[in-house]
Amino acid sequence: MRMTVTVLTGAGISTESGIPDYRGPNGLWRTDPDYEKLVTYDYYMADPEIRRRSWLFRRDSPAWQAEPNAAHRALAALPGAWIVTQNVDGLHQRAGSPPERVLELHGNMFGAMCTACGARSTTREAIDRVLAGEGDPACHECGGVLKTTTVMFGQALEPAVLMRAIKAAEECELFLAIGTSLQVQPAASLARVAVETGARLIVVNGEPTPYDHLADEVIDEPIGVAVPRLCASLA
Repeated sequence: MRMTVTVLTGAGISTESGIPDYRGPNGLWRTDPDYEKLVTYDYYMADPEIRRRSWLFRRDSPAWQAEPNAAHRALAALPGAWIVTQNVDGLHQRAGSPPERVLELHGNMFGAMCTACGARSTTREAIDRVLAGEGDPACHECGGVLKTTTVMFGQALEPAVLMRAIKAAEECELFLAIGTSLQVQPAASLARVAVETGARLIVVNGEPTPYDHLADEVIDEPIGVAVPRLCASLA
């Protein structure tokens, strides 16, 4: 009988697709700590200039042109796996992972929503309005503040998505933590949930994580090499 697998992925899985991570050696927070304000809810809501810069930050994201890499494709070929991702780039779905089995803990950068009335639109539409001269585009429905459909620092995760992720961690036999620093909660705690309910834990990351001591195996090879090999061994 095939082993049940749940995978948690972080920014490190997408670096080989040309999307920089946050906390790695060349991560955004290390090269320019001011970037963090652009994705922190309190800063964003308080300052129209931060909002304008945040939309331009999204405009310049490599995620618009990025393609899934070998690790994304290998996970997509893993039958029945749950993919729990901290990423907002949509690359797991584009690689072929069934959308209903991809849990986006931090949302998706391609949608936009009003923080007041919840009306939905697209990030591209908001960016186009900024480029047309609206420094801080407001909701067409109620005039409220728009933001991407991502979960910013300081925001709570969507409860339904988090509960599904916890269930996937509790019910798996193998939990893979790939390209994540395992520092951001509550996502990082999914690794402990899996271990405490009997799963094996394998960590694939370029730097040490706080959960390495719980892991059955820690792999620090390039993710694009390690993950396809690992997935092949599970097929």
